[in-house]
Amino acid sequence: MDSSLPHLLLVILIGLVHCSLDNRHHNSTRHHDYCVLGAGPAGLQMGHFLSKTKRDYIILERNSGPGSFFNIYPRHRRLISINKIYTGRRNREFNLRHDWNSLLSDRPDLLFQRVSQELYPEADAYPLYLSMFVKELGLRVSYGVDVGKVRAAQSATGRSYILTDQRGFDYTCRVLLVSTGLWDPQKVQFVGSDLVEGYESISTDPEDYKDQAILILGKGNSAFETAQSILGRASRIHIYSPSTVRLAWQTHYVGDLRAVNNELLDTYQLKSLDGLVEGGLEDIALVQQKENEPRRSGRKQSKRRPAGEKKRGQLYLTLTELLNNNEGKNSSRVTAANLPAYHSDNFSLRRPYDRVIRCLGFRFNFSIFDGSARPPNSEGARGRLPGVSAWYEGRGTPGLFVLGTAAHSRDYRSSAGGFIHGFRYTVRAVHRVLEHRYHRNPWPSTKLLTTQLQSWILKRVNEASGPYQMFGVLGDVILLQGSHCEYLEEFPVQALPHFSSLSGHDVSRHGLLVLLMQYGLNHTDSLGPDRSESEWKQAWKSNFLHPVLYYYDKLPTEKDMRRRPPGWQLPRPKAIHHMIEDFLTEWDRPISHIQPLRRFLEHCVQTDLRAFYAESCFLLSLTHRKPPLFCRQSYLKKRGVVGSSQLWQHAHGAGLMPAEQDSDASEANPSFPDYLTRAGAAMTSGLKPDF
Repeated sequence: MDSSLPHLLLVILIGLVHCSLDNRHHNSTRHHDYCVLGAGPAGLQMGHFLSKTKRDYIILERNSGPGSFFNIYPRHRRLISINKIYTGRRNREFNLRHDWNSLLSDRPDLLFQRVSQELYPEADAYPLYLSMFVKELGLRVSYGVDVGKVRAAQSATGRSYILTDQRGFDYTCRVLLVSTGLWDPQKVQFVGSDLVEGYESISTDPEDYKDQAILILGKGNSAFETAQSILGRASRIHIYSPSTVRLAWQTHYVGDLRAVNNELLDTYQLKSLDGLVEGGLEDIALVQQKENEPRRSGRKQSKRRPAGEKKRGQLYLTLTELLNNNEGKNSSRVTAANLPAYHSDNFSLRRPYDRVIRCLGFRFNFSIFDGSARPPNSEGARGRLPGVSAWYEGRGTPGLFVLGTAAHSRDYRSSAGGFIHGFRYTVRAVHRVLEHRYHRNPWPSTKLLTTQLQSWILKRVNEASGPYQMFGVLGDVILLQGSHCEYLEEFPVQALPHFSSLSGHDVSRHGLLVLLMQYGLNHTDSLGPDRSESEWKQAWKSNFLHPVLYYYDKLPTEKDMRRRPPGWQLPRPKAIHHMIEDFLTEWDRPISHIQPLRRFLEHCVQTDLRAFYAESCFLLSLTHRKPPLFCRQSYLKKRGVVGSSQLWQHAHGAGLMPAEQDSDASEANPSFPDYLTRAGAAMTSGLKPDF
């Protein structure tokens, strides 16, 4: 037998093994243009837009169904997102202003009200709605894919992202859309922090807290939700955190304490054993009284434990700096026996507690991203969120976009971007950015005659849900082009310096208008007698949500954005107009709303925007070389006049009807009525009605 034969067989065998491994690796890599990480509401919302435009995408979800967050949270199973079904209107866009749970789609019946009609629905209803959304729209979701590592790769064709799941399979995509939400509990380390129970794991049975003293760390909705659920069973409940309580109806931020959760405020202010205390979390210490250890107080223990309940040592709260035996953070070795005397004998939290519960919210999970793909921590929100650009692309991670609650760093505590009724619109804005960047489709726009602009603005401020929910963040941009204009809806206004590159539209020398919904900057008593402004001449003093128009003769720069006045969403414009706040949120009154708006628009476009009856247009056409723009764009173009073709030709021959390409309206009219000059800075307070 040839001695080389075994060696030849070994080489062939090794080659076959390598080929098998190569084929296995090839078969385990899936390529897509778009990878959406997470099948929560933000991920599914993006999936709808990608499916609608027929893009190559996949949604990866680690659990067995969509919206798994809502299978656990909120722990006490009541959502605080409003589900207002009856509004007295049949306008679908308007109704979305008061439907905080439905996602956007082209299906008018694909609404959350199909699974729940409660104003504050049960949390279990939301995964049902998301499952219905996936099924009826045919979204491509791959369940049971637990991505444990995300890395970036650079090649000749550009940057891509590689996602590796629990089985070692890779998913490669050009664009990564992260919609994982916030899952990791926010924790604070202090002496005795290991004695604290977490919101994510506490019992939700009120009977387990019967006749117990409870200390809750945190003053958000999860803390008050927990307190409210045990209010009728616990002997006393104290809520402790560095900040005071912020009420949503005072701050206009839906993430602050909602009225549906604030019953403990009653028992506190009416002195029924419950209370709120302010203090730093990092400076406290929790110590536990051990069995057979002498009590610090001579007071006799009066509580009886239910049969079978495990004995639990009571917990004392003090300051770390006062401990005689500081064992370091996260230590429960300090005992009640070596507690020092308090610095004040009436220290608010001097009585012991049976339980201490942490309710500090959640943070983004950065651990799955390696250095090449990891977005930085946000500057705000205590670094709990990823830092993103004004168009929600991760800073330093091109092609990686953050969606949903995790992208809330852009409008933290200032708008609704961390909640479904807000981020369903920011997701749509991101999709429009993607369409232009990767497919050369410009931002959708509507071309209008300048004379139609006022009506279109009034329609938007009275119906549109996007700017209404994402106030101060998403605004309508109106590109002025003389006799015409282009209307772009729901552009992220913080990205205005990059408007052309993001939208595919250019700004002409006529400038632009930006329409925003915003609250006033005056901090007033939300329920006081002076809480609102009703005089249209004082519209700039409005406190409640109201429309504001900014006029710029050119795009603001990044420098302008950095130098904008405190509290302003945009830099100082050439002219600004506030529409007076309205109790009914209906901006359609002729004197208070429409006429001041028209006068402002006339100032910006330097054109008479009044509407005329056909008879007036006829007379003005006979007596003026240039009749008003409304007559030129409607009556004289055979819109609103009945006549024969002979009459039409006669009017053209007489020079009464300008040609279609007539562009005289694109220039400022020197004979324009001088009342615009008298209007000054075009502020509503400086306008006077003309009858």
